[in-house]
Amino acid sequence: MIELKNICKAFNHGRDNEFHALNGIDLHLPAQRVTAFRGPSGSGKTTLLSIVGCLSRPTSGRVRLKDRDISGLPERFLTDIRRQTFGFIFQQFNLIKGLSAIENVMLPAYPLGGDWRALRESAERLLGDLRLSHRREAKVEWLSGGEQQRVAIARALINDPEIVVADEPTANLDTALAMEFMGILEKLSNTGKTVILTSHDPLVVESSIVHRVVDMRDGRIVPPHQ
Repeated sequence: MIELKNICKAFNHGRDNEFHALNGIDLHLPAQRVTAFRGPSGSGKTTLLSIVGCLSRPTSGRVRLKDRDISGLPERFLTDIRRQTFGFIFQQFNLIKGLSAIENVMLPAYPLGGDWRALRESAERLLGDLRLSHRREAKVEWLSGGEQQRVAIARALINDPEIVVADEPTANLDTALAMEFMGILEKLSNTGKTVILTSHDPLVVESSIVHRVVDMRDGRIVPPHQ
């Protein structure tokens, strides 16, 4: 589904403080599988995730999505791909304070147009599936950490993405909430979603839900035998 060929990413390119976060990544990420990028801080896993999700561009190398080379596409086309193909769950959730839970869930769908009533019904259904119907009108800053994460998950799913991308999704959760997230992840996988995440949490990377763990260090993929 996603093919990365010789991906390199440099920050401060051409300057004295140039830093290479990724160094020659070759990777195939199949559809309908859960893949986890694992590695210490600074290993490049979050940078790689951002390139996979079209949030940033590689300095060099090629990215193919569903057999289409998207490496050189203008930003407006990448924006459309992000909206239509990906759903994002960020470590800090990035919810908009002052808006209700359901308003936050609906936000990513506004640029796509469509019927507002149908959109709200979809948002209510997602919140219901995540046991948050009773909190749909609550401002997100009033919600608990677990509730905020479920709002973030519902928001990621509002456009029915093929691929769900999650950056350290359990980093700020206790064990019970992390287990709850893994249950949600399993349901997403069972419905045919492709899930790509970063984590160094053993509860995540050692779970039977995860089909493949890609180990990273110093901007490179560590072969399985090392």
